[in-house]
Amino acid sequence: MVAAKPKVSYEECRRKRLEENKKRMEALNLPQLSQSLRSSSSSPNSTPMKQSKPRTVEKRVVVVRRSSRVANMPAPVYREVVIDRVAVPRRIFKRRDPLNLVYASAEAREYALEKAEQLQSTLEPQYPTLVKSMLPSHVSGGFWLGLSVQFCKSSLPKNDGVITLVDEDGEEFPTIYLARKTGLSGGWKGFSVAHELTDGDAVVFQLIKPTTMKVYIIRVNGFDKSEEP
Repeated sequence: MVAAKPKVSYEECRRKRLEENKKRMEALNLPQLSQSLRSSSSSPNSTPMKQSKPRTVEKRVVVVRRSSRVANMPAPVYREVVIDRVAVPRRIFKRRDPLNLVYASAEAREYALEKAEQLQSTLEPQYPTLVKSMLPSHVSGGFWLGLSVQFCKSSLPKNDGVITLVDEDGEEFPTIYLARKTGLSGGWKGFSVAHELTDGDAVVFQLIKPTTMKVYIIRVNGFDKSEEP
């Protein structure tokens, strides 16, 4: 029968481990090295850490190299220029409700368009003309009137500006012409509301001056009257 080994307490194991570690440190001469490092760091003759000097940037005024073609030319002078925005006098009109808009039938629209083309054929040929059938977007909502691209490029100004519309009574309505978008914006609503344009009406534009157009209106409701006995 094998005798049981006596139990060793935790404190006894810990003490033996500390003694073994101490002997290893003495064998490697670690206590003396640690002491020497402490004494050297606390010595007044120890060399302090060098501080890096701040970087200095030298600024100079130099002559910018210029092309030989413009080297002898005076430097350009820039100045602010105030550009007047294109604006038209504002008029107050009653707001038109798109829900109450009467939509034209295909027959009525075609009738008004034919009558407008007949009127167009009687006008002076030296003045450019354009016939436009009114759509809901022309006479309600955003009130934007897009014109024929060919008509705009051949007859109207190349830049944005004011184009005056003159009705059959001679009353003038200034509008904003947007060259890139080839259409009338601000001011067209006032003309449309003042003349009670509706879906299907046909409008004849006659360019009598570079920025002035005479306007003739053919009513779409003329189709209903023509059908009456």
